[in-house]
Amino acid sequence: MKTLKAFDLLALGFMTFALFLGAGNVIFPPSAGLAAGEHMLPTALGFMLTAVGLPLLTLIALARVGGGLAELTTPLGRWPGLLLSVAVYLAIGPLFATPRTTVVSYELGVVPFVQDSWQTLLCYSVLYFAAVIFLALKPGQLVQRVGMFITPILLLGLALLGAAAVLFPAGEMAAASAAYREGAMLKGFVQGYLTMDTLGALVFGIVITTAIRDRGISTERLITRYTVVAALIAALGLSLVYLALFYLGSTSSELVDAQANGGDILAAYVQFRFGTAGSLLLAVVIILACMTTAVGLLTACGEFFSKLLPVRYAQVVWLLGGFSMLVANQGLDSLIQVSIPVLVGLYPLAIVLVCLSLVGHSWARPQNVLRPVMLVTLVFGVVDGLKAAGFMATEGGWLDALPLADQSLGWLMPVLITLMLAILVEYLRHGRLRRSAE
Repeated sequence: MKTLKAFDLLALGFMTFALFLGAGNVIFPPSAGLAAGEHMLPTALGFMLTAVGLPLLTLIALARVGGGLAELTTPLGRWPGLLLSVAVYLAIGPLFATPRTTVVSYELGVVPFVQDSWQTLLCYSVLYFAAVIFLALKPGQLVQRVGMFITPILLLGLALLGAAAVLFPAGEMAAASAAYREGAMLKGFVQGYLTMDTLGALVFGIVITTAIRDRGISTERLITRYTVVAALIAALGLSLVYLALFYLGSTSSELVDAQANGGDILAAYVQFRFGTAGSLLLAVVIILACMTTAVGLLTACGEFFSKLLPVRYAQVVWLLGGFSMLVANQGLDSLIQVSIPVLVGLYPLAIVLVCLSLVGHSWARPQNVLRPVMLVTLVFGVVDGLKAAGFMATEGGWLDALPLADQSLGWLMPVLITLMLAILVEYLRHGRLRRSAE
């Protein structure tokens, strides 16, 4: 029975870390840290619940079912599961996440050195996706290309940036903004949505298991174990990066104004601390982080849609890569504005699906619990998404009376009540069937 050596397992963990560390992971922690100020720690902990904890649980859930999102959604039924899978893959792929990696890497890694224009963005995006498509066309070589070569360079750059942020901060922690003075942890929890990492984990699971199988591992028990180990390595790395970036943001109030985004904060800090050399370091870190994530997303989408549709994997990669490039040229502000309502609507579904998959393996008929709970989650997710998009009033409705509604978590209590009722009904039904059999 073939097993992975320690070096290969470490490379797999590095690859998993690099797949997750993308645009949102780098730009959102500094801005949240700046706003949180002296409440940085509870905000960071809430952020890591959705940006580290949930992705870790998602990979474990996928490893337990022995496949990807399709296997995880089996209890929902064919069509509901397929629709959810397509929505997740489109959101995490060509519509939002993949184009965002391009624009963020351009604005943080290229714009400081060139004149910003639509022509420059177009040229950069063509070169960027040429490299991404090249790496994605050979998914079996991701561990070697990403885990062994690209990630060590990325880790070195992040280590230098993180050490500087912790040891040589730009100033003292600022006072927390009004939004973070109460409920900082819940605020961070919702901010973690923006990384898209839980949705990313739903599609990266198949990429990781494919990489393990391509190393000659065929035993399901070992595939599950190696996936969990790789996820733990990635979770540790992401946690350290987030804490450093949160601290960097919380101590940079003297360098930027209160409304600065994460990219502005990072650029200001490295220029302040390292000068031009720091800007070059930041450019390398951002471009590599975004590119590895884009490769993973494009690979996952290629695997999914080539099985769903009568097209070859390479054709899907070229098609989605080209489409993502066109979307990227619409600009970062437009992407974020459109993506937030979709994420607010999709994230509760992903959270509930993963959590129930982990705890529901002992239920005789998990679909009887999962379907009503997911239906209620969908209703409230759509309502929150419409509110975030501005199509519904954000105040004054009866939904606003629900606990945590002001934090976009109004879905939580109805979902918990539905879950308890569904479990009770299933328990009573199972007991009645057992007595009838006797």
